[in-house]
Amino acid sequence: MNTWLMAVAWMGVALAAGLGSVGLGVSVSLVEIAAGFTAGNFLGLHTAPWIDFLAGLGSVLLTFLAGADIDPGVLRSKLKESLSIGLLSFLLPFLAAFLYTYYAAGWNLRAAELAGVALSTTSVAVVYAVMVETGLNSTELGKVILAACFITDLGTVLALGLFFATFNKWMFLFVAVAAGALALLPKGGRWFFRVFGGKVSELEIKFILVILFGLGGLASMSNSEAVLPAYLVGLALAGTLLDRRELMQRLRSATFALLTPFYFIKAGLFVTPGGLIAGAALIGVLLLVKMASKFVGVWPLTAAYHFGPRNGMYTTLLMSTGLTFGTISSMFGLTHGIITQGQYSVLVTVVILSAIVPTLIAQTYFRPALHQASLPVGRLGGATADPKEAENKPAEVVTSAVREAKTEAGGR
Repeated sequence: MNTWLMAVAWMGVALAAGLGSVGLGVSVSLVEIAAGFTAGNFLGLHTAPWIDFLAGLGSVLLTFLAGADIDPGVLRSKLKESLSIGLLSFLLPFLAAFLYTYYAAGWNLRAAELAGVALSTTSVAVVYAVMVETGLNSTELGKVILAACFITDLGTVLALGLFFATFNKWMFLFVAVAAGALALLPKGGRWFFRVFGGKVSELEIKFILVILFGLGGLASMSNSEAVLPAYLVGLALAGTLLDRRELMQRLRSATFALLTPFYFIKAGLFVTPGGLIAGAALIGVLLLVKMASKFVGVWPLTAAYHFGPRNGMYTTLLMSTGLTFGTISSMFGLTHGIITQGQYSVLVTVVILSAIVPTLIAQTYFRPALHQASLPVGRLGGATADPKEAENKPAEVVTSAVREAKTEAGGR
């Protein structure tokens, strides 16, 4: 097919999804997934190598942006909350999905381990997209959710590596280079941006892309995924990019406008009506297993940390989502012969449904207003010893959040 006509078809679907999201008032990422399912199964939309690359690049940059949007100050002041929520958000779903698929569904040990990894994730892509669209990424609640997502998916990445990685020379080279890059990036990135920033040629963005492409290439050579180091690179540069909001806005705009539609639409192509019908019962049970175990792990902690009922339920539902690392883990299992095509279809469908169902519930019934998104202990950029003092001084946080949210989300 003519490349330009294929590009028109894909961007036409992306445009229709964007218009639909505005009309429905839901996240554009979810509508793009649904549009991919519809266009792939009923309109003949198909992928191509260049689309696969753009979709992969979209997931890499989206994951990088999610890491870069984690405020180091909030992560330090809310380390206990982020660490405990993120850890249980990974551990309980992993164990629940593994035990069910191994003992109840009859999958073999390695397939059950892969299922545990795939269903333990929280979707960085969906959560970050929702945070940006709603402006909550500028609030303390949004930053804590993103930090907890980081902990959850770090557990997923480590589990995937420990259970299934091929420990060859390329893996050791990748680990060594990644560790060195992450150690040097905070100071090196700050120096580069100070010296070469502000140029028309956007040298800062090219610098970031070189790092992401280089580590992504080494990850691919070690039989891993290019998206895995992107989160850590974003976190390493988060402090440097905190005061460069215009740079983040330009990179975010390019990513959401051109690249992420390919990723989300392609994710929808994985779902087929036949697969949905054949594995409907198992899909429903595994979706329930994932969401229930996420609730058991996350909801009590949000209550213990005094998030409040609305913020607590919103946090729990978003932590129940899955997409990026879930589909990556499933594809890894299929291409390496760990799971069958049928098991792959079940896992991918559960992962995609977990991106849609909890997010729709959260956005429809529990989405907090910006002035409700500050947490009772601690303030943006520092800790407050007295919870009442924090509750009595929300104006500065809210005003700053509203101002930045209008700037970042006004065009979406």
